[in-house]
Amino acid sequence: MTKDHGPSIKDDEAFEALRDEGMSKEKAARISNAQANEDMDPSTKGGKAPPYEEWTKDDLYARAQEIGIEGRSGMDKDALIEALRSH
Repeated sequence: MTKDHGPSIKDDEAFEALRDEGMSKEKAARISNAQANEDMDPSTKGGKAPPYEEWTKDDLYARAQEIGIEGRSGMDKDALIEALRSH
């Protein structure tokens, strides 16, 4: 039987499967909730945002700050890109 993970997880079964694959709780929650939302299709390619390489360092820093990436103040542009992609 699938465990109830509370109201913040919309699809407990998908969440558990993603966790079993080794994903973090945060990433598994994002994906399982997107799959549960009829307005979203997480299996298709994402939005229209330009690739991080086209962003300014200030924009990358602001996004890293928004997400809460630790150590961002000492990162150069390439490190910010890597941190954002691996988050």
